Amino acid sequence: MTHKDIEWPTLALLAATYLLWGLGTWAWAFSPILSLMLTGWAIAQFCSLQHEALHGHPFRNAALNEALVFPAFAVFVPYRRFVTTHLQHHYDPALTDPHDDPESNFMEPTTWASLSKPVQILFRINNTLLGRMLIGPVLGTFLWVRGDVLAILGGDAKIARDWGMNLLGLLPVLWWLQGLMPFVAYLGAVYLGFALLKIRTYLEHRAHEAHRARTVIIEDRGPLALLFLNNNFHVVHHMHPAVPWYKIPALYAARKDHYQRRNDHYIYRSYLEVFRSHLTRAKDPVAHPHWPVKRD
Repeated sequence: MTHKDIEWPTLALLAATYLLWGLGTWAWAFSPILSLMLTGWAIAQFCSLQHEALHGHPFRNAALNEALVFPAFAVFVPYRRFVTTHLQHHYDPALTDPHDDPESNFMEPTTWASLSKPVQILFRINNTLLGRMLIGPVLGTFLWVRGDVLAILGGDAKIARDWGMNLLGLLPVLWWLQGLMPFVAYLGAVYLGFALLKIRTYLEHRAHEAHRARTVIIEDRGPLALLFLNNNFHVVHHMHPAVPWYKIPALYAARKDHYQRRNDHYIYRSYLEVFRSHLTRAKDPVAHPHWPVKRD
């Protein structure tokens, strides 16, 4: 490995994120609110860096990348499970498919119709941005963990191993938190971190008959863009998943018209526009409106 093979901006941001996480957990003793804010932000940033790692950054060696993001800061998301499900998500013809896209927020219409009215109300609230941030971390984690537990009970050894590795990654987190921050409080920071990430994932993909038009562009360059490592230019990431985060804005700017035609102008100018449009108003129905999903 040569100097040129290492992506230094990613390494620098990872080091800063570890420092912020350490500072946030340490700050609990004199300012619980500040502690939760700093730790929650660091957890969200760390999850974004895990996303970079699984796509081959900052090293070309997958084992080195995994070692860099090994601690289970997010508690409920085993890194290796994230790798498996996210790479499956990158099969663009299946985007938004309730069965074949692990990151879809849509349901098959027959499944939706079978739910009780109170559960439907819960999912409708979750389909607004405010709801996704407030109840999404709990609802999403419950569905994720329940699915994995059922798979493990059904004999899926790989998922069991992935969760075993996650428990190992949780050990240094628990060791560090001793005497600094109660674990219950730390779970509050995890909740905040997940709530922040829900802003990114809320409208990354829409229901559309053409798979090329299902992925969003949000032309934001503010703090949230850094937190999400420029995945707001999401169609660029899906078309070029091996490109590191710090090169995505320039790639978009160089071929802006091309990407906008590619996704059929599924565009927001900023996250402020996203909040104005969808804070209390759903972007899509819960039941997939184009079921079965077209594989073009």
